[in-house]
Amino acid sequence: MIFEIGTVCVKLAGRDAGKRCVIVDTIDDSFVLIDGQTRRRKCNVCHLEPTKQKLSISKGADSSAVKSAFKEIGVEVLDVKSKKVSDRPVKAHRQHDKPAKKK
Repeated sequence: MIFEIGTVCVKLAGRDAGKRCVIVDTIDDSFVLIDGQTRRRKCNVCHLEPTKQKLSISKGADSSAVKSAFKEIGVEVLDVKSKKVSDRPVKAHRQHDKPAKKK
């Protein structure tokens, strides 16, 4: 199989198109789990172009292991912030901005 764990690929479709990623896990014949310059997510293999590069990572490696493996080959991977509920700003409800209801 071309899409083995550790194979570096380039995303061809979606908002992460053109960015490098690595196969972290194989889900089935059509889908794999990717991570790297892209978001960590399930991806269709039709949307990936494999390269000749291969990283030495284990199956299901976490994002920090993927980041350090990419650093070894000279590819910069940015940290992705998690979107926890506590990190979001709280919206203030403004009553004075709404028009008053007439009776």
